Formats: sequence, structure tokens, C-alpha cells
Amino acid sequence: MSDIIARCEARGLRMTDQRRVVARVIGAAEDHPDVEELYARAAAVDPRISLATVYRTVKLFEEAGILDRLEFGDGRARYEDAERDHHDHLIDVNTGRVIEFVDPEIEQLQERIAARLGYRLIGHRLELLGVPVKKG
Repeated sequence: MSDIIARCEARGLRMTDQRRVVARVIGAAEDHPDVEELYARAAAVDPRISLATVYRTVKLFEEAGILDRLEFGDGRARYEDAERDHHDHLIDVNTGRVIEFVDPEIEQLQERIAARLGYRLIGHRLELLGVPVKKG
């Protein structure tokens, strides 16, 4: 939690009390909240915080490289800490649920593909879209 605050301060961002609340809420998130969800969580901590403040803070943190903006095709931008451990996403298109996973075979395959095409991979994002298989 304070890690986000420390990174903001290291990048020279002025950290108001309300920005600190937003940073703590983001740091505590184990999901991929959108701005409205972040606002609800921040307002539970500080009822004086406004939706506009949360929007501005999220934009500032994104521009500073503190947050990653994620688009899962549901029309909502979601956010996560940019320095979380690497993971990929499987999105349930029926419910919008996002499942994080890491698969060493996928990681190795991506490296091999990049090398075969003459590149050294420096990063990637993988998002799989799916629907639950009916058990029968």
C-alpha cells in the first residue's frame, strides 16, 4: 500500500491526503477495479472525497506509470498496480470476472515466437476471453 505512495513521491507527485487514500485503496485491491469502484472504496475511508478527485488521481497515477489501465472489452477501464508481479488474464465474458494466472509454457512460447521473428521480448499482455464450460 505505502509502496504506491513511496513511488508517487519518488516521481515528484504531490501527495495530498485524498491522493494517499486513493493510493491505499489501489494498493489493497486484489481485483481490477474501475474508477467508480475505486471511488466507492475511497469514499468509505474518506466521505469527503469526490468522484472527480478519484478520476483525476487515477489519471495522474496512470500518466506517472504507477497504474496500468486495462481494457477487457466491457466498456470499463480497470486499473491495477503497474509493479505487481507479472500475470495474464482470463476474462469470463458472461460475468466480467477476471482470473489472473501465470503459465510457464505460455511464457516460454512467447519468448520462442519473438526470437523466431527476430525480437527479444521485453514485455507482453495476454488476455484470454472465455465462457465457462458446462459440466454435464
